[in-house]
Amino acid sequence: MPVNTGLQRIFAGMPKGILGVFNVFEGIACNFVSMPNKPGDILFQLIKSLEKSEKRHFKLYITRSSGNEDLKVIKLFDALDKLQQYDEKLVLKKLKDVTKPQLSNLKSHLYKEILAGLRLLKSSESLDLQLNELFDSAHILYKKGLFYQSLRVIDKAKEVAKLNQKFFFLPQLLSLEKRIEALNVTDSFVSRMDELAEESNEVNTKLNMITRLSNLSLQVYGFYIANGHARNEAEEDKVKKFFKQNLPSGSAQQEGFYERLYYYQSYTWFAFIRQDFLLYYRYVQKWVDLFYEKPNMQRTETGHFIKGYHNLLNAHFDLRNYEKFSIDLQKFEEFSHTKRVQSNENFRVQSFVYIASAKINYFTITGQTAAGLKEVPFIEEKLAEYALFLDRHRVMVITYKIAMLYFLSGDYSTCIDYLQKIINDSSGLRTDLQCYARLVHLLAHYEMGNLELMDSLTRSVFRYMSKMKNLTVIEQEIFRFFRGSFRFTSRELIPEFQRFLEKVKHLEKNRFETRSFAYLDIISWLESKVERKPMRVVIEQKFLESKRSRNVVPVLADQ
Repeated sequence: MPVNTGLQRIFAGMPKGILGVFNVFEGIACNFVSMPNKPGDILFQLIKSLEKSEKRHFKLYITRSSGNEDLKVIKLFDALDKLQQYDEKLVLKKLKDVTKPQLSNLKSHLYKEILAGLRLLKSSESLDLQLNELFDSAHILYKKGLFYQSLRVIDKAKEVAKLNQKFFFLPQLLSLEKRIEALNVTDSFVSRMDELAEESNEVNTKLNMITRLSNLSLQVYGFYIANGHARNEAEEDKVKKFFKQNLPSGSAQQEGFYERLYYYQSYTWFAFIRQDFLLYYRYVQKWVDLFYEKPNMQRTETGHFIKGYHNLLNAHFDLRNYEKFSIDLQKFEEFSHTKRVQSNENFRVQSFVYIASAKINYFTITGQTAAGLKEVPFIEEKLAEYALFLDRHRVMVITYKIAMLYFLSGDYSTCIDYLQKIINDSSGLRTDLQCYARLVHLLAHYEMGNLELMDSLTRSVFRYMSKMKNLTVIEQEIFRFFRGSFRFTSRELIPEFQRFLEKVKHLEKNRFETRSFAYLDIISWLESKVERKPMRVVIEQKFLESKRSRNVVPVLADQ
């Protein structure tokens, strides 16, 4: 699918990574676990993704369909299942009666058989698979000349699709229905053809609106993944221009579920890029509320519901909505324990990552670093377990958040270890995270007293952030301070920190500067220097003051 030429023209000169994002299917944008972190043998990845019940079902399926328990495909399946890493030489060694040319065909056959077995197993859990099965049945009946039976199945499929907002299935059902009606002329032929034509036009109009809004949502989200927040008015104007040109006329008045969902998502990403966090919060709340207004869609579009909660918690984090953060995190966790989520590997992994991210955020903005660090071993254990399903972007974000926990706790050495994982990443994603990882890395060395490194590190980080066009007023003030701090004694530094604090504090209300505060609470860091308190204590005091005024219920580490 080609990149939208309008967006390509507007964002000419942006990092090449953004173009790759735009070519990704919408489902991949919604469900981050759909692509493995590292490329490898696709059959091996598929087998490793299977749960015990799925492996057991496949064995029964393949044995029943072949009647021979000693099939080569079963031997290949067992050989691959026992491997920790794919090794073709070792596979051939275990399958002595299979040559290397035969192995390729055997792997292809096994791959298809596993998918066929999973289709049978998962058909009762997936509405999409059920609708495809109904269409297949209607098509078979049509081929047999059993037109009335086929039409009966089509009517059922259309009813299920409309009830669950699955309008993308309707064109193929209507197309088959037209073919049948054209071959089976009755007294009501003319009126039925008019009805079908009108129904087809209505569906096409609806799908056109859904497609345009989903494209807009995906493309604006793609810009954020590649570039992060708008760094200045010029970038914001480009995003505004593209958004205005591609927002369909009348989209705000749409009443359908998907039209509203993609409309809310488009505004969510648009506001987030512009760092308009109040607008971001408003639209992501609408996004989540939509699923409570249409509760049956929580099952139909579980991935979108999960991602909506993730962004709602991010909005609470950005606005320091402590109380609502606690309430919505609890709701999200309760949903993550439902059978719908737990029975699906995709949703289970997705929920884990988003909840882990939210908890770290909460511990960070409340200063509860001890409780947060207790969660880290479990989070890392799960990240390793789910490594096959995780994309680099999400791992990078979690890594940065863990690094910040260690920074707040005063363990600067471990913080640096985590930051190095981001600094050494070559994926080209999230240049904003790359920049702030280097900036926090600089601060960590400063806290450790590695003054002999500060001059070269300051120059290096400044050059990198300048090259990435990631320097705001706050970052420039940070570098200016570090360049001049070496000539001050420890006693003289306190008033310098005070002056630095006064310079940046008034920037809290500046939209293009708020990004810096989201990645690094530089004001709390400076306050800790002026007040001679650990940064964690300063942040915790702010939280406790808010808690006293709002009667917040804290989030427990073992929730």
